[in-house]
Amino acid sequence: MQFLSDNAASVHPSLWAAMQSADAPDSPYDGDAVSQQLDEAFGALFGRECAVLWVATGTAANCLALASMVPPHGGVLCHREAHIEMDEGGAPGFYLHGAKLMLADGESAKLTPGAIRTVIDPIRNDVHQVQPHAISITQASEYGCAYRPDEIAAISALAKERGLGLHMDGARFANACAFLGGDAADTAGPVDALSFGFVKNGGMGAEAIVFFDTALADVARYRRKRAGHLQSKGRYLAAQLLAMLKDELWLSNARSANAAAGEIASIAGTRLMHPVEANEIFLHCSATEREALRNQGFEFYDWGTDAARLVTAWNTPQEHAIALSKAIAAL
Repeated sequence: MQFLSDNAASVHPSLWAAMQSADAPDSPYDGDAVSQQLDEAFGALFGRECAVLWVATGTAANCLALASMVPPHGGVLCHREAHIEMDEGGAPGFYLHGAKLMLADGESAKLTPGAIRTVIDPIRNDVHQVQPHAISITQASEYGCAYRPDEIAAISALAKERGLGLHMDGARFANACAFLGGDAADTAGPVDALSFGFVKNGGMGAEAIVFFDTALADVARYRRKRAGHLQSKGRYLAAQLLAMLKDELWLSNARSANAAAGEIASIAGTRLMHPVEANEIFLHCSATEREALRNQGFEFYDWGTDAARLVTAWNTPQEHAIALSKAIAAL
């Protein structure tokens, strides 16, 4: 019974059908008819103008978005447990040509204006210190907690006050949106760029960089080519994205994953390390207890020496979630 990662889940059948439908001669790269629909489709979803680029991975989406905002001598303010700091293998430094990640603290891996100011206020405006150029927040956070619209608005106001770009790592954006009520515009807030994740939510190999500051997209297109992410048959990536938007499949999938996580969280009680607001559950769990769960057929990752991380997916069987709930309750 699989709770390792939503990356381990299968691809939704609608995406295979969409890629098959796109399997006809068309213009290469992003000049095809399918790719040309992305700006309008995502603009309708968010209710404002945007420019959308497809890429194959979340790492590329995050780093290309940030590279369009930050020069090599600049810095990106992020949480010290953000994915771009902990799990990208140094990719931000590679794509941003040495730009620095400037690390801040915050409960449940979320930033606040106060935490941001603590890092950037002491920085002198001179050539001897790295200057911040952007803020990156994660929706939902690395601990599965969602930023509320007012929290994003406060961070955005600070970013504008300081002349900083605002990027959102939305690897699990759909799960945050499902938790907050299903409004994509409110879940994103006034960010300049969003890395909209689809692979974790039933996609195969396509993520979207949504630029609300459309001038940034012009920069990112060149950087995408240089980074090797301008695929010659991009229509197959675009087809996946459009299939996920159709009839709100992206939101339906996220609701299913969240519901499975909620089933498990409902019995976890004081074991919960963080509120469960998406599809990740972090539990206080000893090595002996983790071994007992694995002996019953549950797969998941250790989280340090005394905790476990459990992740549900769009197609997690209800009976698996119920079985895990009962197994945790019996520990």
